Amino acid sequence: MSETMNIEEYLAQGGVLSAPGNVPARYRGELMRLMAGFVDSELAASAGFAEAINFAPGIKARIAASRITLEKADHAGRVLAVMADFGTDMARYEASHDWAARAPRDAAPGLGRAEGDMRSSVFRYPVTGWADAVVMNVLQGLATGVQMTELTRVSYGPLAEVFRAIAPREARHAALGLEGLELLGPSDAVRAALAYWRPRVAAGFGPEASPRFDLLRRFGLRHDTNETLRARWEAQVSEHLAALGL
Repeated sequence: MSETMNIEEYLAQGGVLSAPGNVPARYRGELMRLMAGFVDSELAASAGFAEAINFAPGIKARIAASRITLEKADHAGRVLAVMADFGTDMARYEASHDWAARAPRDAAPGLGRAEGDMRSSVFRYPVTGWADAVVMNVLQGLATGVQMTELTRVSYGPLAEVFRAIAPREARHAALGLEGLELLGPSDAVRAALAYWRPRVAAGFGPEASPRFDLLRRFGLRHDTNETLRARWEAQVSEHLAALGL
């Protein structure tokens, strides 16, 4: 980095930071917030899929749900290890919340976060059966795939490397969901689950005019707006559902 270029200019031009010692305080705060949101969401997702294992109608479906449960927890651990480089106590963090806790089923889309719990709002709703679990996995799996296009490009190099390793497995989770949805076929239960989960997953992309987006973009922690990401997800969902007769 040029001696005459400040850190924000460096990041805005695509610069990459490589170690905690290179990270200024404001950037560190935003980076930790991003990582906490991912870790909390993965831990909550893992807890939710653990409960869904017993909804599975057969051995292959149980294996798929078990695999997602395991890998979501592993992904959380990988990112939490990066947080540990900044001083986070991993053991204390893992035990900081009841990751299986859920709001009432009829809670409106876009729930606010609980104190200190940075999970995406979609992981605050309960899953009620196998069709419900499969639909939620499809919709959120596609959303995660879209969000990975941002995460794999973050300007903190060690974190970007972790996300690039995680991304193919997250894509496989969505693919497993699509396989399960194809087996279920069009049904009242599937359509009801789609009506329930689609607005809740959409809300997880955040507000249309995020007041923090410009700062995150200058820091190289975001590239596309919430609206752009949500529209990309909506197009993918519509394409997949149409192919399945839904």
